[in-house]
Amino acid sequence: MNRIFPLILLVALTSASQPGVRAESVATNAVVVTPDYLGQLAEQMRTNNPALRSANALTDAATADADAVRTWEDPMLVVGGVAGNEAMRADEGDVIYGLEQKLPLFGKPRLQREAAKAALATESASRDYQFQKLRAELAKAAFRTALAERVVAIGEQDLAWLDTTSQQQENNSRVGQTPLADVLRIQNERSRRQNQLQTDRDLLTQEKVALNRLLNRNELTPWPTLELPAVAGAVVYDTRLVDLALKYEPKTHMQRQQTKQAEAQVAVARRQYYPDVSAGVEVRNYSGDGTFRQEMVTLRMSVPWFNHGQISADVKREQARLSAAQLELANEQAAIREELHLLTIKADAARREALLYRDQIIPRTAATLDNIRAGWQSGQTPFREVLDTHRALLDAQLAYAQAVSEQYQALSELVLCCGLGDLGALQMIGAEPGSAPTQTPPSKN
Repeated sequence: MNRIFPLILLVALTSASQPGVRAESVATNAVVVTPDYLGQLAEQMRTNNPALRSANALTDAATADADAVRTWEDPMLVVGGVAGNEAMRADEGDVIYGLEQKLPLFGKPRLQREAAKAALATESASRDYQFQKLRAELAKAAFRTALAERVVAIGEQDLAWLDTTSQQQENNSRVGQTPLADVLRIQNERSRRQNQLQTDRDLLTQEKVALNRLLNRNELTPWPTLELPAVAGAVVYDTRLVDLALKYEPKTHMQRQQTKQAEAQVAVARRQYYPDVSAGVEVRNYSGDGTFRQEMVTLRMSVPWFNHGQISADVKREQARLSAAQLELANEQAAIREELHLLTIKADAARREALLYRDQIIPRTAATLDNIRAGWQSGQTPFREVLDTHRALLDAQLAYAQAVSEQYQALSELVLCCGLGDLGALQMIGAEPGSAPTQTPPSKN
């Protein structure tokens, strides 16, 4: 459902944006989660995911159903005979044969064809909606996986620092330079980190299992190391962004097609008030010598007025379905306005938090840790302050990665809500990512 929108509209929706992301690996076996990379995964998902293949099959069925609507029904062959005295049979003929054809009058076949085409359009819109929804789910799963990768990397850095520091403290304790309380504290921290790291690795494996499920791969298929991109630009909520969502959001597009299908079914039901008309021809021969006796042209017509009440009930049923489709569309449009507002708030809050940690909290905490470590090495600062500040730096790094992941997950939903297609259209709403992957200062040994 990729669309190209008027540039003048999109420029009005943008705020400060940043340079584009390069879709390339930044390290051996490491891939930044960029729009291009997500697009490649989405194309794999389009052909492999069972739910999308099911949607394609339903669309193919609807296509065949639309092609199967007949303008002319199959003619009816009439064969019969007459019993009676020989003189009458010889005079009028006693072998009857002929054809009868239903006539495509009052636009009934045309309306049935239009209803079938409306059903096809609904199935196509449903397939597109399913794809867009799964593409947003795939993007969010990729960003969660990249976050899990970062959590594991930070945990491994922390465990390495704790190993080194624990060994140092144990050596110092043997010569009486370090209190046993500090040794106990660092050993307990190391044990907790080792246990948490195993949990984080298991959660990372689960995130990769979720990605493999969306792509219909074996659940343990390996993945490269996924890395978060840089913080994206801000998204501003305004009425034109709402108009964009109301016009192109895939679910409302599907519901508009459902409304059109319901309208077509109402038109088909109303045509039941009109009769069915058939034309035919009958020929009679005499069985005695096979000679022709007479020919008759017929015109038959159903009388639907005896079922007027039942036909009215059919019309009321289809009108009620049309009303339900219209109300569902109106409800979804109202929900889109609310969801769009919420997503812009979430994306902006995550962006501000990421910038806060990146530009202020992490540098400030890292500088403080350097000073405290220097004081501890000179014997002026207790080891507890080193450990607490080290933990504060790790927490800040995790919070930064969490904020970036949450921003992109909200943007993935926002892209779906606006019907923009994929994250490659982020620059259209002023949320283009930066040019470097997410990096935070490593834990210092």
